[in-house]
Amino acid sequence: MLCINGNITEPWYNLALEEYMLRNLDDEVCFIWQSTPSVIVGKHQNALAEINYRFVVQKEIVVARRMTGGGTVYHDPGNLNFSFIRKGEPGKMIDFRKHTGPVVEFLRSRGIQAYPGPKNEILLNDLKISGNAEHIYRKRVLHHGTLLFNTNLDNLRDALNADPQKYLDKSVKSVYTD
Repeated sequence: MLCINGNITEPWYNLALEEYMLRNLDDEVCFIWQSTPSVIVGKHQNALAEINYRFVVQKEIVVARRMTGGGTVYHDPGNLNFSFIRKGEPGKMIDFRKHTGPVVEFLRSRGIQAYPGPKNEILLNDLKISGNAEHIYRKRVLHHGTLLFNTNLDNLRDALNADPQKYLDKSVKSVYTD
């Protein structure tokens, strides 16, 4: 497996690099990266319905769309992002536990009693510390996730605090857990 420790914190660059590696490399990849403050929206979501637009503009927080589904997430330098790109058999590629399992094991080896949650997230003391999503391209799968360790939780909360009555549409809504 090719392991890459990203040193560029530009979220669009890192999301584009994930897609490039998925579509163009034969190697399996583990990519670890961080971002400047940003909101990353899932491919089926209405960005304006997911974010607090005024707050995001005021704080100059980048908004980007990723190629995977799932809910909107917040990134900043206190958030570690991980991406796994692997080969797989058709019909057996979507396997969140296969990819979150090693992250949970690593955290436990460091004395952090994390565990997988029912919605493909990783929890600690019943609080979500990692959201995850996957995308299949031909015979390859991209699995990526976030890992909160020192994130500015006020900015996370405020950036994702959209007015639910402002945008009524048929897009997929994020499901927030406390």
